[in-house]
Order: sequence, then structure tokens, then C-alpha cells
Amino acid sequence: MKDVASAAGVALKTVSRVVNGEPGVNPATAERVRAAIDRLGYSRNESARVLRRGRTSTIGLVIEDVADPFYSGLSRAVEDVVIGHGCLLLSASSGEQPGRERELVETFCARRVDGLIVVPAGDDHAYLGPELEAGTPVVFADRPPGPGLDVDTVLCDNADGAAQAVRHLRGHGHRRIAFLGDQPSIYTAAQRLAGYRKALGELFDERLVSMGVPALETVRADLTRMLALDDPPTALFTGNGRLTVTALRALGGRPMPLVGFDDFELADLLTPGVSVVAQDPAAMGRVAADLLFRRLHGDGGPAEHVLLPVRLIPRGSGELPP
Repeated sequence: MKDVASAAGVALKTVSRVVNGEPGVNPATAERVRAAIDRLGYSRNESARVLRRGRTSTIGLVIEDVADPFYSGLSRAVEDVVIGHGCLLLSASSGEQPGRERELVETFCARRVDGLIVVPAGDDHAYLGPELEAGTPVVFADRPPGPGLDVDTVLCDNADGAAQAVRHLRGHGHRRIAFLGDQPSIYTAAQRLAGYRKALGELFDERLVSMGVPALETVRADLTRMLALDDPPTALFTGNGRLTVTALRALGGRPMPLVGFDDFELADLLTPGVSVVAQDPAAMGRVAADLLFRRLHGDGGPAEHVLLPVRLIPRGSGELPP
């Protein structure tokens, strides 16, 4: 930077102002400084800048799977907010592995990220204690942290969404409604099962529930078993977008009244269109990122727990009669 100042014939502070985009520099002088920078091939020393400011202008994001449309939508929204604050987003997928989640979080912290947004894979987050004590803000999204950790959290109303789906199917004459859910250890899957069960009340039947990894062979076998019952299901509620698509493949064109949790691409173009309970991953990402930057800008208030609403989108599949 001293060489640039000498070549441009200006003070060192002037070069600093031009490099950092600060006001108060005569346009002709600023152009002369930029020309000297280009000529000398100067680039800012980010490591030294970090040491001076005490911040890295980076945010860490841990999600389940970047290939999942829900999490890609959440990630993009977080990135938009992060970029709007002049920062860089570092993101990675845990693959539903608690050990991988912890490894990623600790790696991000070792790189001195300013804050973290975490979609947890496990329910033990005691390892975050030192980072929280050091002042690193953390926001949990989509799922809450484990017991004993009170930090900002942004969730959607999973139980109410499942209840909406069941009430919608019951309103069209269905009493035997099957449920295909994700692994019961996953918070969102457990919440959707709870909402489904509560909405069914005395109509609940364990035989019409299957929860596990959304693999085609498993889903096909579960549906075959349920449909072979003496009193088979007349409708189906699927617990996430991947399960909805998998169930449609397993049914192979066989008509089945259905409502899925999570919207997905082309759902409205099928015949009939797939009725869904839609959450808003972009809104979840924006709210989580805004909360994080509020903490970074000095908000020291109590932890906030935001519950985002969901909405039922009827398209035809959930409106079919028994």
C-alpha cells in the first residue's frame, strides 16, 4: 500500500479510503490511485484486515443436503441476505449425520466465521458452548437445538401443516388415511406424525403409518402392504417432497387421493395436480439470516423462537373422493 501511495503521490490514508470504498476522496485522485493499483498489481491483505477488524465477514451455514430443493431454496435466501451485508457465505451439507454436523461447525469456527446458521442433524449441541461463550451468534433453522440450548430458532408449523392435510382429506370423505413419513428421529418428521395423529383422533391406525428413508423399494412395499389390508387406505398423506415424488413413482399411475407436505417443481402440471401443504424455505432462510445479523450488530435481547405458518394448496389430488 505504501508503494501505491508513493506511485500515486498521495497519502497512505487516501489509498486506504479508495481501497475500502470510503467517501471523501476527489474523483481524479481516486482514479490516479486505482491506476497505480493496477500498474503495481496491488491486492488487499485480507488476513491483516481481519486482524485489525476482529471479523472475517464470513457466515457459516450447515444444512442437511444442498441437493434437496427445500434446502437449496433456504440456502439461496441466506446467501442473498449475507451478500447484502457485504459478507461471504460458507455452506456445507451434514447428510443427516450428527458427527458430520459437529465437524462442519467446528471447521467453520476454526476459520473464524462471524456467525452460524445450523439445520441440526443431531440433538446434542453442548459442543457449541465455547463458541457461544466467545460471542459467536448461532441461529437454528428448520429444527430446534438439543435440550439446554436457548438460541434464536426459526421453524415452520409442521404439526399444524399435517393437521391441515388430514382435515382436508377428511373433508372429502376419507376416513382411512395413510401416512408416509421420514425417519422418526428427525424433528420435522416427528412433528408431522404428531399433527397427523391428532387430526385423525379415533380414526388413527398404526398399520397405516410407515416412517423411514424415502427409498422407492421401501415405499412400494409399504403401500402394497397397506393396500392389501381388509380395510385399506383410501387416501395418502406424504411427509415431505421427496416422499411425495417417491410415492407417485411407487403407485405407477394408480389413482390415489393424496396431499403432500412441501411443494415441488411440476406438482401443478401432473394430472391431477398434486395438492400440498407448502412451507416457505426462502422466508425461513431470510428470517434466520436477519436474526443472525441483528445479533452481529449488537442486539443482546433474549433468544427469539419464530414459528412460520404453512398453507394448503389444493390442486386436485387431495380433492378426489374415496
